[in-house]
Amino acid sequence: MQPNELLHHVARCLEQIGIPYFVTGAVAGILYGEPRLTNDIDIVADIRDGQLPELKRRFPEDDFYLDLDSAVRAIRMKTQFNIIHPASGLKIDVMIPSAHPFDRSRFARVRRIGSDAQNEACFASPEDVIIKKMEYHREGRSEKHVRDILGILRVSAGRIDFEYISSWAHQLGLDDIWTAIRGRLG
Repeated sequence: MQPNELLHHVARCLEQIGIPYFVTGAVAGILYGEPRLTNDIDIVADIRDGQLPELKRRFPEDDFYLDLDSAVRAIRMKTQFNIIHPASGLKIDVMIPSAHPFDRSRFARVRRIGSDAQNEACFASPEDVIIKKMEYHREGRSEKHVRDILGILRVSAGRIDFEYISSWAHQLGLDDIWTAIRGRLG
C-alpha cells in the first residue's frame, strides 16, 4: 500500500462512519509546502466510543493493527492512538481533538482537497498546520518543523492569512517562534 492509498482509505472510512476529521502534520505540510519523506499520516478525528467497532471493522486485523483499548483511552483522555499497516510500514497517528477553541477553529477551517471526488480528503488549513508545527517545535525544538513552516510560507505565501497566524501565535504563547520564523523569511 502506498501512502496516498492509505490516506484515501482512512478518509473514506472516516467519512462513511460520519467522523469529522482532517489531515495535518507532514502530509498537509507537503501539500502546502515542499516535499520531504514521512512514514506517517497525522489525522485529527473527532471519534466517539460508539464509533470504534465500525472503525475497527474497516481496518481488518489481517491488514492493519488497531488496538481498541488504546483507542478508547485516547478518546477519553483526548490523546492519540495508531493504526499501522505492517506490510508497508506506514502508520496513521489518530489524534483526538480537545475542547480548546483552537481545535474548534481548525475544524471550522478544514479544506476538502483532491484531484477528483474519489481522491478527496479533508485537510487542515495551511495556517493551522503552521501553528501546530510551531507548537511541536516549542515542545521538542525539532528543526524539521521550522523547515516545514518555511516551505509552506515560501510555496503558499500568497494564500496565507498572516493575521490569523499572528493572533493564534499570541494566544498560544508562540510569539517568539513566529517572530523568529518571519525573520528567517527575509
